[in-house]
Amino acid sequence: MTTMNQPTTAPTRRDGLLTAAVVLTALSAVLLGAHISFDGDTFQDCVYLGPSTRMYVTAWAGPVCSVAALLLAVRRTARFGGARAAVVCLAVLLLAVQVFALYWVYAPDPAGGTGCSGLAFL
Repeated sequence: MTTMNQPTTAPTRRDGLLTAAVVLTALSAVLLGAHISFDGDTFQDCVYLGPSTRMYVTAWAGPVCSVAALLLAVRRTARFGGARAAVVCLAVLLLAVQVFALYWVYAPDPAGGTGCSGLAFL
């Protein structure tokens, strides 16, 4: 007599890839949140210091994790189920925001190098 709680099939390698894709997507979201929280590193006492090292690291690590999650999620799968589609959609959305954050790290000083006011001396 069998019980209903016993699994009928063993987990496959695809389930492991999907789990890794979910973990990388979550890590990517955490890195984006960390990058946004480090935004205060650029100014100190109305002096522009530029992006900090941790801003550069999170700005580059986030898109790398998103791309890795996308590659793992769409890797050689015949079925494209709901969980896999959700991971792909979330990873693409995160990647778009992270590419903008990466651009912002390398953008010039928005204040023009004159402090918090943004107004240069005439």
